[in-house]
Amino acid sequence: MSISASLVKQLRETTGAGMMDCKKALTETDGDIEAAVDWLRKKGIAKADKKAGRTAAEGLVGVASDDNGAVVVEVNSETDFVARNEAFQDLVRNVASAALATDGSVEAVAAATYPGSAKSIEDTVKDAVATIGENMNLRRSARLDGTVAVYVHNAVAEGLGKLGVLVGIETAGDKDAARAIGRQIAMHVAATNPLALDVDDLDQAAVERERAIFSDQARASGKPENIIEKMVEGRLRKFYEEVCLLKQAFVINPDLTVEKALAEAEKEIGASAKVTGFVRFALGEGVEKEESDFAAEVAAAAKG
Repeated sequence: MSISASLVKQLRETTGAGMMDCKKALTETDGDIEAAVDWLRKKGIAKADKKAGRTAAEGLVGVASDDNGAVVVEVNSETDFVARNEAFQDLVRNVASAALATDGSVEAVAAATYPGSAKSIEDTVKDAVATIGENMNLRRSARLDGTVAVYVHNAVAEGLGKLGVLVGIETAGDKDAARAIGRQIAMHVAATNPLALDVDDLDQAAVERERAIFSDQARASGKPENIIEKMVEGRLRKFYEEVCLLKQAFVINPDLTVEKALAEAEKEIGASAKVTGFVRFALGEGVEKEESDFAAEVAAAAKG
């Protein structure tokens, strides 16, 4: 089958593999992106945690919290220059504040009334486009209820930055102490970007996919099936430790897992505590950036 340039580009950005390797992987797998990723990984060409990180999206992530919970919002602009604009910063700050009165869904936040006005947030953002002179939009939002710690990495102003995290802590103990350890866990989430809270929260299809890849890699060693099974289980345990928040080594004290660090903090909290969930918004993640030289690169590869 014919492999399109856009498919090659998508695989290349996802895996970081070379163009010709991506083209070969797609050819071998009849254009199936996921199968092509697995093909590259089995060949040792791509890593599981490689993601397309380069984006064209600018703007700000904003967080806000009260005694009932916390929210995080992302408002995009075209340039970083606008993100440094005080008017834009006020806009994002007010969107986050208004989001506290909603369920956190982007639809509800867009429909909420903008503070100090009779207009909706959606209409206010549209008006700001004309005022600031650059396209912008409310891209996404999320909410956690209860006792929630918030953290903004490299904040440009109070509650505003390019990476925001919420961490929910459930406890009958001291809420301020719970938020203190929650903020440390939020800093950890900012640094490690876990896939899930715990093993049970992982997408089982993703787990089985990892298992299949580990099995193929182990079989390539030529070892007996009973040894291969132990090798696969060992690699899965390591995978869980890498991607599950509670199993990860705590960045503030790597001698402890996040789960054990929280258990130790229960002395300060005065009661048992558990993480109920987390949200991590990194500005522009998942938004594709166009590369002007890509067409020429594809043409050159096709001639080769």
